Parts: sequence; structure tokens; C-alpha cells
Amino acid sequence: MAPSNSTKKTASKKGTASSRRRNLLDLQPFYDKLEQGNPFPVTMRGRVKKITGMVINARLPNARIGELCTIEPPGRKPVFAQVVGFDDEDVFLTPLDPVHQIGPKTAVVNRGEVLQVGVGPELLGRVVDSLGKPIDKRGPIDTALVYPVRQVAPSAMKRRRISKILPVGVRAIDTMLTVGEGQRIGVFSTAGVGKSSLLGMIARNSTADVNVVALVGERGREVLDFLEDNLGDEGLKRSIVVVSTSNEPPLRRIMAAYTATAIAEYFRDQGQSVMLLMDSVTRFARAMREIALSVGEPPARQGYPPSVFAALPELLERAGNTDKGSITAFYTILLSTEQIEDPLGEEIRAILDGHLYLSSRLSQVQHFPAIDLLKSNSRLMDKVASEAHNSAAEDIRKLWAVYEENRDLISIGAYKRGSDPLIDEAIGMRTKIADFLIQRQNEAADFEDTLQLAQQLLDRRD
Repeated sequence: MAPSNSTKKTASKKGTASSRRRNLLDLQPFYDKLEQGNPFPVTMRGRVKKITGMVINARLPNARIGELCTIEPPGRKPVFAQVVGFDDEDVFLTPLDPVHQIGPKTAVVNRGEVLQVGVGPELLGRVVDSLGKPIDKRGPIDTALVYPVRQVAPSAMKRRRISKILPVGVRAIDTMLTVGEGQRIGVFSTAGVGKSSLLGMIARNSTADVNVVALVGERGREVLDFLEDNLGDEGLKRSIVVVSTSNEPPLRRIMAAYTATAIAEYFRDQGQSVMLLMDSVTRFARAMREIALSVGEPPARQGYPPSVFAALPELLERAGNTDKGSITAFYTILLSTEQIEDPLGEEIRAILDGHLYLSSRLSQVQHFPAIDLLKSNSRLMDKVASEAHNSAAEDIRKLWAVYEENRDLISIGAYKRGSDPLIDEAIGMRTKIADFLIQRQNEAADFEDTLQLAQQLLDRRD
């Protein structure tokens, strides 16, 4: 957190630096000034009128959407909150912390600030919370620049075209669903199918310069599991991990997604290739829904208010290429089942440049990563991959599709060998293709070697 009237400079997309340094999104300077009786200039003071659910209603004239306020119970530590709506001179505030000590007519002060995050190479290898405070017990993080956590996506005319492959070190993706540098991919699955493991593999194995990982609304016990089992020391060295657990207020879960994206934007502005991994966009949308419903917005599709669907492209469009660098992004989306259409998932899929569907059936037979090749698609593969690469991928996909279409007949012995040469070939190649696609979590796959293996696989057809 950084106030605009401090000596620390706010970096625009071009960015400026200051000699003064501060912990990223550190709220302590605000607390210190309040305790010293020397608060920074304020815009307006008001009083709490009521609290409904996750939203605090206060009388606070002249407040603007997105501004930071402090709610100051007598003799208690101030609670920071953000303006999320208003009705005449009444404002709706969403707190960043628990509100147990707040009562009627508690003082509210509009600080006239917006949330910002400290950015810099000092973040590499660190784990921070949704406001950027380090939680890895490795001391404070000092940075020279700050970025607003909410920024406008790059202009369509300023985006560099996606023309270069970004290997992610996962055979099934590099061969069959090749990703371009600056592409945005959705990973769709039900719970427990291997999303976190796949993200960990990409973070460790991809050729990106920097990883930014956002764990949004995760169960507390799973954070260390991801860091130690999925990401590992090797992956963490060139990563920044932003964490917001499920027990935190919804605004913190939302801020985790915005903060991670702002950090990724900083490294992109430095000319680097950034891999942004967010788990999950669904929990971001659910947190947005909690706040929107609390302020009285009517629900629409699947109980999600319209503002949620407006916020999704605002977040997701911030990734991609610019004339300076790139953000390649993988966003996970939680599905209730694999059969029922999910309006939120469909909306996200329409925004992104490709989608990977993870199959519970494949995971049950220990086929990992459990990517369903027939439901998944990379919209840019034909533009970034070579003609020979695309041809090999099409041949493998065709054989896989033929087997899947006739799976039931084959499994019960109703298909007679020799009835159809293509089905015979698919049966003979099924195990070989599966062995090629299956990859252990700690196994790295070189891109060129992977393409050679795919071609050799086709050369050995029965």
C-alpha cells in the first residue's frame, strides 16, 4: 500500500523510481501515522450506519469508487476498507480485515488513495499475501516502484501479435496444444483432477523468464503443499507467489488476482517473458459475487450479478503481449461437473485464447496430466507451430478420436479386428500415444526432443 502524497513514486506503464523504499502494499505506515497523531491529509470523515453481510454502509460525502478508507473504532486498530458503491452520500465499503470491533457511528475516514503494489526484482522467490506483505518468514521486501493493482488493459493497437512458441515443458501441451508467447489459456476441471500439479509443472519447466503465481481462495493447508510438492525450490527461484486463502474477506481474494496481475505487468514492462498462473478465476468471481450481492445487485446467470461478467474481461485482458514484453497466462476454472454447462466457464472460455479440459476419467486411470485432447483447443497453434508440427498433432489427435468414438465397442469385445483399418490402427497406437502423453510431475520435457518423439511415434505405426 502506498499513499499518493508520499515521496515514493507511482509507476505508470513507463514507470519512475524514487530513492525511498517501502514494503509492497504495506499498511504499517498508515497505522504509524495514526498512532503518532499525524495523519496524512484526508478527504472527508463520516460515520458507520450499518453492516450487512460483507458490506459496511457509511455516511461519507465525496467518496469515489476504489478509494481506500479507514474505519477507526476507539482504542482499536483501524480497519481498512475500499469503496465499492454509493447511494447519494451513503457509501458501501468492503473491509480488508475482520470487522468484529466496529459498531454504530464508528468513525470512517476517506484516505483518498487507491491500492498499489510494490514491484521490483526483489520479489523473486518470495511468497506474499493479497496485499503484498511477505508471509514466508524471510524478512521484509523493499521495492523502488509501485504499480496500481487495477490498470487498464493494453490497447488493441499496441499489442504485439502472437507469433512465437512458448514451450511449457509438458509434452501433451507442447505437442498437441502448443502455446504462443502472450497467449491466455483456461484450464477447466472438476476438483481433484490435477490442476495444481499441472500448474506446478508449467512453472518449473516453461521457458518464461519469470513466473507469477496467484493462489486465490485456496484452502490454507494446500498452500504449503503447492509450494513444496508442485512448485518446488527450482520453480520458486524464478517465481513470485501471491496467496489469499478461503477464510479471508472477499476483497482480499479479489485483490490477490489484481495484485498478481500488476506484478506480472511490471516484469512485462521490463521486457521480460512472464508466465502468469492463476488458481482460480472461479474463486475470484465468487468473491466478486459475494460483494455484489451484499450491496444489493440482482443476480443474473447462475446467481452471478452482471458486474462479475464485466470484471472478467477487465482482469483477463490485462495479460498478453505489448511492444515491451509478454504475459502468457494460464487461468484455472472450477467446474461442478463435466457434463453440465457452466455459464461462468463459458464466459471465460469466450474471452481466452484456448482451453484445456482435464478429465476425471483419465485421472482415475492415472493418466497425468489428465488433459482431454478432444475437448481442448489452442486457438493459436496453427499460427505459431510449423506445418510439420501441426500435421503430426492432427494425425495423433485423429487416431485418439477414432479410438474414443469406438471405446465402448472395443472394451466389450464387440469390435472385430479387420472390420475397419482406421480403427485397427487406432487400437494399435492407443497405448503408444498414451505412454507419450503421460508425464511424471517431476519430469521435464525439452521442446525439440518432444517433437522428435511425436514424429517417431507416428513413424512406428502398426
